[in-house]
Amino acid sequence: MKDVNEIYSSGVDLRSNDVLPLTEQEKLAGMLDPFEMLKEIIDPETEDPHILKFPKPQIIQDNDMAWSEDDEFARQVLAGLNPMAIKRIKEFPITSKLDTDLYGESTSSITAAHLMGTMEGLTLEEAIAHKRLYVLDYHDVYLPYLERINALDGKAYASRTIFFLTGQGTLKLLAIELSLPPSKGKAKNSRVFVPPSSTGHEKMIWQLAKAHVSMNDAGYHQLVSHWLQTHAVIEPFIIATNRQLSAMHPIHALLIPHFKNTLNINAIARKMLINAYTGQFLIGGVIERTFSPGRYSMELSSVAYRSWRFDEQGLPADLRKRGMAIEDPSAKHGLKLLIKDYPFAVDGLDIWSAINQWVKEYVQLYYEDADTVKKDSELQGWWKEVKEVGHADIKEGWIDMKDVDALVNVLTTLIWLASAHHAAVNFGQYAYAGYMPNKPTTGRKLIPEDGDHEEHHLMLSNPQAYFLNAVSTRIQSIIVIAILEILSTHDNDEEYLGERTETPYWSSDERVLAVFQRFSECLRKVEADIIERNQDSSLNNRRGAANVPYTLLSPFSTQGLSGRGIPNSTSI
Repeated sequence: MKDVNEIYSSGVDLRSNDVLPLTEQEKLAGMLDPFEMLKEIIDPETEDPHILKFPKPQIIQDNDMAWSEDDEFARQVLAGLNPMAIKRIKEFPITSKLDTDLYGESTSSITAAHLMGTMEGLTLEEAIAHKRLYVLDYHDVYLPYLERINALDGKAYASRTIFFLTGQGTLKLLAIELSLPPSKGKAKNSRVFVPPSSTGHEKMIWQLAKAHVSMNDAGYHQLVSHWLQTHAVIEPFIIATNRQLSAMHPIHALLIPHFKNTLNINAIARKMLINAYTGQFLIGGVIERTFSPGRYSMELSSVAYRSWRFDEQGLPADLRKRGMAIEDPSAKHGLKLLIKDYPFAVDGLDIWSAINQWVKEYVQLYYEDADTVKKDSELQGWWKEVKEVGHADIKEGWIDMKDVDALVNVLTTLIWLASAHHAAVNFGQYAYAGYMPNKPTTGRKLIPEDGDHEEHHLMLSNPQAYFLNAVSTRIQSIIVIAILEILSTHDNDEEYLGERTETPYWSSDERVLAVFQRFSECLRKVEADIIERNQDSSLNNRRGAANVPYTLLSPFSTQGLSGRGIPNSTSI
């Protein structure tokens, strides 16, 4: 990966004639090479020709090849930039919910035969019964778009990836299914890949299969876990808060720090990131230009919104829905994690609990009982506008604002989404996706079929070159790296969870200030616990072979690219 690594060691060399080669579409659209424009400002013969010098992402700082190992690939599902997509397998075989008339046979091509002998002596039935089989399933998310995506410049599959929970508490990658839409006379068009038993072309094909899973994950992360589930869904709450709650209302005072800069950053995103790509990336369209869903990115996000429910957005509810935890009154936070060393969930539940306790104590200062909640006309008007105007398309999943517990649940969920959920999916972007081979965002080649001798020869003659020609282009990679560095960086005026630095006199009520002080102290304790867990060598998922500690839910941070810190709001 020498060519890729040079981006971090040397920067981009303006003297290269093909630094950012334009696609035919860009040339036809009249796009100018931005580096040619830079040469009008910087003379590469007399000045330093190396520009866009990027810091080395965490994933390659300690070991520049650990990212390619199966164990690290699996660890990132629990502790990477999108740790909220994995689900427990409850039934086998896995089936699709898509219309079989349009998308072919619903049953997955992964069979028991693909998995047997890989699960520490367990049968398939035993592995499921013991809650040790998990899946990353993007089949139904991507399959409806593949014909359109693959008809353009990009190449993509719809993936399913099966993992086994080992006795050491880590995930073992067992099988990958990559599907295409059914073709003429072929009701099922999918291939199953398993870890290779040898080197050579099998190993390279396996790396490509993992890369296609990463492309699916990158698109879903950016469009659903990140944009939809934080930036987009919070907007109606912000508008309703400003329209329905007076500035003196206690719930307005509680929520307003968690809305800082969200509308502004969303407006910028609509101008630069999620808008349509018109052939001029300098005026936006970054997501369409660089992620595999391409021009269908916002459609994919909108379709995901159809199944969005507010009552599933809190962390405990999310973990239960995905089968990652079960209720257990004797367990910490009342939930038993089925993967004990699940860094996002372990740290997240500590943060959730701290937010919940703070909100509960705060709310109880103003609401004595269910009657006071029901009779607060501003509060009820706020909730009515959120449900019936802001999120009018969503008819199910709304909590009945009938008592103190319901109010606490709503507010805790909203603060969680704006702060910790967003931090978990945003501030690790550069650490993991800042190195393109670890998290390619789009593809240019499908995996060669067994009988395609020419492609296999090309692959074996230069495996690294073949890999790089199959994933994001150089221009796409540099655009993504530059954007992710910005998104992952904390501003110097960042206000973190448990802080009110911008409004130190936000309350004159000594009771409120005392409760808030306890909240801040609780978060300091959570931070210390996270540091301790990251130093525990028995917790293999906290660092992995790449030696990247899980700090994304560590509450506080300094300015810059830190890979830690939970700002109060979705502000970047």
